[in-house]
Amino acid sequence: MAENQIENKSFDFAVRIVNLYKHLNSEKKEYVLSKQLLRSGTSIGANVSEAQRGQSKADFISKMSIALKEANESYYWIKLLYKTDYITELQFLSLETDITEIIKLLVSICKSSNK
Repeated sequence: MAENQIENKSFDFAVRIVNLYKHLNSEKKEYVLSKQLLRSGTSIGANVSEAQRGQSKADFISKMSIALKEANESYYWIKLLYKTDYITELQFLSLETDITEIIKLLVSICKSSNK
């Protein structure tokens, strides 16, 4: 059940990140930080999706661990974009809510899978 929830949330987050990337490029003319966030933010869902169809439990754990690392990186870029005034406080708080929820789910999945 948690795997489906994380798959859905990470996909929805990736959609938000793609849309934010397009906005930052066209409206703010910001290309470097937004590209970093695009890569890490979409990689979360890609790794979660791969984990769902993993070849073994070890493969599943590895992909989920990579997704967690990408989520942590995404959180970093979101904070940096906020602190450098590329995104508003409202945008930041909304994205922060989503990414912290994804991180909590991934931590829980990784911990329970390692038992």
